[in-house]
Order: sequence, then C-alpha cells, then structure tokens
Amino acid sequence: MKNPIVAILTAFFILLSPTATAADLRIGVEGAYPPFSAVDEKGELVGFDIDIAKALCFEMRMSCDLVQQDWDGIIPALEAKKYDAIIASMSDTEERREKVDFTEHYYKDGAKFVRKKGSNVKVSYKGLADKTVGVQRGTVTDSFITEEFEGAVIKRYDTLENAHLDLTQGRLDLVLADQFVQQDWVNKNSDEYETTGATYTNSEYFGNISIAVRKGEDELREKINAAIKAIRENGAYKEINDKYFSFDIYGR
Repeated sequence: MKNPIVAILTAFFILLSPTATAADLRIGVEGAYPPFSAVDEKGELVGFDIDIAKALCFEMRMSCDLVQQDWDGIIPALEAKKYDAIIASMSDTEERREKVDFTEHYYKDGAKFVRKKGSNVKVSYKGLADKTVGVQRGTVTDSFITEEFEGAVIKRYDTLENAHLDLTQGRLDLVLADQFVQQDWVNKNSDEYETTGATYTNSEYFGNISIAVRKGEDELREKINAAIKAIRENGAYKEINDKYFSFDIYGR
C-alpha cells in the first residue's frame, strides 16, 4: 500500500502550477541535472530536488512556484529576488556563504569521474596531464579539478548533460561530477561507460548539500530547517529518496 502522503502531496501541488498567482514562496531550480532535476517529455520539472521542494512546501503549508534557472545565474537571480530560495543540489561552501545563507543539509555528496570503457584513462592527482576533462561551469567540481589536479585540460559546460554528450562524441577523456548524478548516467549507459577512481569527499569542496536563501532571511531559513527535520521524521523524505536511490543519501 502506498504512503498516504503521496495522495496528499499530489492534491496540494496543484498549487505549484507556474501560472499560479501570489505564491507564498518562489524556489529556484535548475532542470538539467538528472536525477535531481530535469524536464520530462511533457515539459514538467521532475527529480529528487523537485520532489523535495514540493514536500517542504507542503510541510510549511505554503503555496510555491518553481522557477527554472540556468546554473550560471542561479545565485545572482536569488540576490535579485527572482525567487526566495534555491533547491538545486547546491554545496554549502565558504565562498558561497559570502553571498547567501544556507539551511541544514538535505543530503551529502562527493564527486566521481566517468570514462569510456576500455579507455584505460588513469585518475590520480598527478595523472591527468593532457587529459581533457569536462565539468559543469561554476560548480564545486569545477573548483576542485582546477585547484587540485595538475595538467588537466578542463572544458567547462553550461550543463552537465552537455558534458556527457561530448564524452559520448569522443571529445572528452573524462567527466567529473556529483557521484549520484554520475552513477545515474552510467546506469543508463553501462554498456559503454563506467565510473573510475576514488569518490572525492574533500571537505573544502564537498559535503553538505543545502538550500540557499538570501542573506539575513533567518525566519525563512529556520522554517525550512524545521520542514527538513519534519519530512525526515514523517517518512516523506524516505519515500522521495527511495523513488530515486536504493540507499539513504541524507548522510549524517
């Protein structure tokens, strides 16, 4: 028997229509980062981040609009009040904390490389000389490979989907990204591609994935924190987690 939360959420999220007026909260999302955020064949936003956003809005008893935004401009658009919060698999880093405030985490993450099977590309901190690596521009993986790997030729993309596309076209030796996104992509392309090397969890780059709000929005931040705790306790988080993953990505 399905959790009754599903039926309740389905009814509530009629309020999340992009044409809805006077929404209590506007949430910035990306829409190009499966399985966390994507646009399906009907043109609708889907994914883990999308479902979490909806569950949090339901828990807070707030009507919400989801606003799709390219990653490059996602923080500037928050600062410009295009929306009130960002739920887009964003890592809580010191650099970003200079511009925004973060909630408690809603999952934890690391990074992983993907390569074509049979390529024999070896991954090490000093072993990527002259290897071409694709990353999504402006992400923590972009910062990580730029600062930690010597000699890599880095190609930056507006979306991770475009990096994966160039890998399939032979224009890249590797792609570096969030471990869960990489594994999801490999699962769909397992005949030809595989993850390789360590899972990188360097604390200065990876760890807490949190929700960003504008500086000083303490009331909203604490309200979201309470909602994160509530969906963890009432089973809504687990139901969403299990829809996309076979293990709990929340971490500790």
